Amino acid sequence: MEVLDSRCTVNTISLRPTLPDYAGPNVRGITPALLSPRRATMPSWIPVDVRQAEQVVLLVVDGLGWEQLQDRLHLAPAMAAMNGGPITTVAPSTTATALTSITTGLTPGEHGLIGYRFDLSGDILNVLRWNTPTGDARRAHEPSTVQPFMPFLGQSVPVVSKSELEGSGFTTAHLRGSRPHGWRTMSNLPVIVGELLRAGERVVYAYYDGIDKVAHERGFGPFYDAEVRAADRLVADLVDVLPAGAALLVTADHGQVHVGTNTLRPAPEVQRLTRSSSGEGRFRWLHARHGSAADLLAAATEAHSDVAWVVSRAEIIEQGWFGPVVSPPVAARLGDVALVAREPVSFDDPADSGPYPLVCRHGSLTSAEMLVPLLGVRAD
Repeated sequence: MEVLDSRCTVNTISLRPTLPDYAGPNVRGITPALLSPRRATMPSWIPVDVRQAEQVVLLVVDGLGWEQLQDRLHLAPAMAAMNGGPITTVAPSTTATALTSITTGLTPGEHGLIGYRFDLSGDILNVLRWNTPTGDARRAHEPSTVQPFMPFLGQSVPVVSKSELEGSGFTTAHLRGSRPHGWRTMSNLPVIVGELLRAGERVVYAYYDGIDKVAHERGFGPFYDAEVRAADRLVADLVDVLPAGAALLVTADHGQVHVGTNTLRPAPEVQRLTRSSSGEGRFRWLHARHGSAADLLAAATEAHSDVAWVVSRAEIIEQGWFGPVVSPPVAARLGDVALVAREPVSFDDPADSGPYPLVCRHGSLTSAEMLVPLLGVRAD
């Protein structure tokens, strides 16, 4: 095992995972609540300002964890003034899975986009890029087949997101049937939202990814703090365009953990029993060689249980990490053993790389990754 840097201390995080509360305050319940024809039936964990609103803007701030926000409330006066609290995201705590649960109102075990990278008939699909090692996968793995459920309960909701995301495989998988309204600079987003509200839209979905990008590339520090300030100004600008009686609801898909250079290669005895891997650094799936699943679980537990929850596929399904139901086709997308980082480490896979090393990461079930804000405010 490689030596951890000085910011990585063992046994500093709870030994118990923070499990998703799919039946209660969880991101999967937001859209069904907002699109219900009877606002009075909204669950009590939806902020009261939103329950009383005539129109609602749902802003998803990618990567803004509850714990990170609480540490920086002095940088975020607009969000600090809103009412609400923390809710759980889904497992794994990753963008592809969580955004799909937000838009469809389904658990990961239902919608099937069950991680950042997963196995589809022997191909490892990168969901955000919608590619496999051989290239673009939109023909081999059609997005509406891999994720067959319509978002927003089949309603045509306006989506205000980056223009360059329109038409991608992942966008097709989790936003098809919606009405895209692309923005190219952050200042455009509130302008577009204001126009939609004045046109009478009942629910508007908006997405901003700056905090996640900065955390991945720069980690926590002055760049991250500057981005929190910028995101809070975006929230303030959205509040300013709300007509009387309309509300803004702010949430996120996951939080973050500073990992830095604490990247571990699975132990040699683990690698010998592994034919391939999927998932991501903090929720790394190991696919066992034929007949070796039990031996792989034992070897991985022996080698890595000091820094990770080492769990079999059957245990994860039984414990409801992905929801009460995981269909056989979805279960087949999973590995045999999961290394779910408990400490601030990442498990390496040479096939899982990007343009730069990731400083902050997510995907696991620590409270820093699993708790996200649900904050509301209504215009008088």
